[in-house]
Amino acid sequence: MKNIICLLTSVAVAGMVAVTKPAQAQQPKLQQVYADNTYQFTGVAVSAKNRLFVTYPRWSTTYKYAVVEVMPDGTAKPFPDAAMNEWKTGEDGQNKWVCVQTAYVDDDDYLYIVDPAAPFLNKVVGNGAKVVKFNLNTNKIEKVYRFGTTIDNSSYLNDIRVDTKKQMAYITNSGTGGIVILDLKTGKSRQVLQMHKSVHPDPNAKFVIDGHQLLKQGQPVVFNSDGIALTPDNNWLYYKTITDKKLYRIKTASLLNEKLTPNQLSGEVQNLGDVVSTDGMIFDKKGNLYLGDMVNYRMVVLDPQLKAHTWFKSKSLIWPDTYSISKDGYIYITTSQIHKQPDFNNHVNKRTEPYHVFKVKLPQ
Repeated sequence: MKNIICLLTSVAVAGMVAVTKPAQAQQPKLQQVYADNTYQFTGVAVSAKNRLFVTYPRWSTTYKYAVVEVMPDGTAKPFPDAAMNEWKTGEDGQNKWVCVQTAYVDDDDYLYIVDPAAPFLNKVVGNGAKVVKFNLNTNKIEKVYRFGTTIDNSSYLNDIRVDTKKQMAYITNSGTGGIVILDLKTGKSRQVLQMHKSVHPDPNAKFVIDGHQLLKQGQPVVFNSDGIALTPDNNWLYYKTITDKKLYRIKTASLLNEKLTPNQLSGEVQNLGDVVSTDGMIFDKKGNLYLGDMVNYRMVVLDPQLKAHTWFKSKSLIWPDTYSISKDGYIYITTSQIHKQPDFNNHVNKRTEPYHVFKVKLPQ
């Protein structure tokens, strides 16, 4: 695409990541694989056999379905069926999609759907908050995980990463801030770091995009812990909020050590300094962390030495949201255009093009 620019070199200074001047490099190609002219989506997941799943949150009345599988001809098929996508107000949400946020495929090719069950970003409906695990060989539900007293009704389960060896999952709570640890074998869960600064944006940070501070009803928008990523060796969990640039990480061994007190666990958190404001993020098998910088319409890569560079920039990256990496070496990117929603623009919809799923070949 004409608006993709070249790679940038990078330096890391005093624990803070800085991006410097452009350098000559091969330009990646941004390829559209799915688009929706009407309904806003956020999540994307690609299976080992290149099955593509897209999730639609129930954030407005312009809504049709929660989870779809994108067919080879580009059409969308409700997943796993139409009935599960037909929740109505007043129902308990136990066995239907209420307000799905994201999808994730683990290393064993199981699909996880995260349903925070909080329509319009309001309170959780009943005990509807859940993670549903699917066997993609059968398209059947393997297990449904619910969270009982682990979270309250102001929570919003957001993104998930899975360690298939330990059978543990890590989920961000962007509603109240926190990391939920889920034992996939027992179904037991607990929440940690709720009071730590790493799961809440810096109160002094001002989130400005397209030249304007993002406001809702005249007040600055606050997004708590959101993006999450697990290193290829499963030893580190990276996470951050959206509305500041700080990136944090913690050893998974510390997260799984239930003997640590909250204060001791907080002491295990590492602040990697300012990188970018990003929504989702994901590691490739080489240990490179990909982050989408919605403020500057670019994709940023943090290498294993914690040095960052801009991979590419494109005007089509209108709030890059969620990522999935396919077996054939592509990263899939959704553009959710969150900052163009009516809620953040005095009730005016400022979206000018479809919501997209793009794919880009990973660097060699």
